[in-house]
Amino acid sequence: MKIPLKYIIRNLWTRRLTTALTITGVALVVFVFSAVLMMAYGIQKTLVETGSDDNIVILRKSATSEITSIIVNDQANVINTLPNIAKTSNGKPFISNEIVAIINLQYDKSEVGFGNITVRGITPEGVELRPNVKLMEGRMFQWGSREIIVGTSIHKRFKGAGIGDKVKFGGDNWTIVGRFDADGSGFDSEIWGDGIQLAQAFGYTGAYSSILVRLERQNAFNDFKSEFEKDLRLQTLDVKREKVFYTEQSEVMAMFIRILGIAVTIIFSLGAMIGAMITMFAAVSNRTVEIGTLRALGFRRRNILAAFLIESLLLSLIGGLVGLILASFLQFFKISMMNFGSFAELAFSFSLSPSIVINSLMFSVIMGMIGGFIPAVRASRLNIVNALRAS
Repeated sequence: MKIPLKYIIRNLWTRRLTTALTITGVALVVFVFSAVLMMAYGIQKTLVETGSDDNIVILRKSATSEITSIIVNDQANVINTLPNIAKTSNGKPFISNEIVAIINLQYDKSEVGFGNITVRGITPEGVELRPNVKLMEGRMFQWGSREIIVGTSIHKRFKGAGIGDKVKFGGDNWTIVGRFDADGSGFDSEIWGDGIQLAQAFGYTGAYSSILVRLERQNAFNDFKSEFEKDLRLQTLDVKREKVFYTEQSEVMAMFIRILGIAVTIIFSLGAMIGAMITMFAAVSNRTVEIGTLRALGFRRRNILAAFLIESLLLSLIGGLVGLILASFLQFFKISMMNFGSFAELAFSFSLSPSIVINSLMFSVIMGMIGGFIPAVRASRLNIVNALRAS
C-alpha cells in the first residue's frame, strides 16, 4: 500500500518556511550551474556560427590562432593555382589573403581598463565570403585608404569607437566610417580594414596570417586537401573547414569555464544538500507520531522511505525549475571576455539548450536524492511503539 501523493504535498505546504528556504538554496545552486553551462555553450555557439560550411581556412601548422600563423606570399601564389577553387564573377580565384593583429582600446565609462581587439585586414573577396556580415551604419571603407569599420560589439563597448572617430595604431590614425553587424558571430568583436594598408601598418608585407577559400562545392574539400598536401611547398601549412577551425577555437575556453564553474557549483551544492538534509531531519522529528501511526495502519518501511524521498525530490525539483527559469533570463544579456585562442575580446550571449535544461534538472534531483536519503532511512526505521509514545 503506497502513501498518497497528496499527503506528501500537504506536509510540504505545512512546513512552508523550511520548504521555501530549501527550495531557495537549491534554486541558487542550479542557477549557478545553469549559468556556467549557458556561458560555455554561448561561447561555442558564437564561434561556431562565425565559420561557414562553404569556406575553408589555411594557416601555418601548429598555429593555435590566426595571430600565431604566418603564410608567405610565395605559398599564397601556389594556393591560387590549386584546383577545386570557386571563381569570382571576373574569373579570379575566390580567395581572401588576410592579416590579423591585436590592438588595445579603452573601455567606455561603464568598464575600466583596456581590452585586446582583433583587427582584420581583408580583401573585396573576403567581404563576399562572409554574407552574414551586414553594414548597419555609415559606409564601407575605401580600398587603399586608412579607413576602418567596426563590429557592433566594439561600437557599443569601447571608447572612441563611433563613426567619425579616429583610432591610432600601427603608427597612424585610422578613421571609423561604418559599423557592421555579424548576426551575433565572432566578427562582431572585430575591426576590419583594407588588407594591404593594414599589412603595411603591422609589418606584414609579403606575408599573411590566414587565407580564406571558397570551394566549387562543399564536398570538394577532400579533393582539395589531397592536392594541397601533395605540393611540397605547402608542407608547413594546414587546411581546415572554417567551421571546424572556429569550433576548435572555442573548445579550450569553454572547457575552462565548465571545469571552473562546475567546481564552484559542487561546493555550493554541498550547502544545498545539507540544507535539504536538515529540512528532512526536522520533518522526521516533527512527524514521529505520524510515522508511527502510518506504520500501525500497515504501511511498510519501504513506503515510509519512498514518501520521504519523494518529498526531498519534489523540493529539489521545484528548486531546480526555479533556478533554471531565473537562469533563462540571462539570454537577454551579452558579456565579453578574452578568448584564450586568439587573446582578444569576444562578445557573446548566454545560450540555453535542451541538454542544459536536462542536465540542470538532473543535477537538482541528485541533490535531492543525496540530501533526503539519510533522513528517509531514519524515518523508515523508527520503532512503531516508540514513535507512538512520542506523543
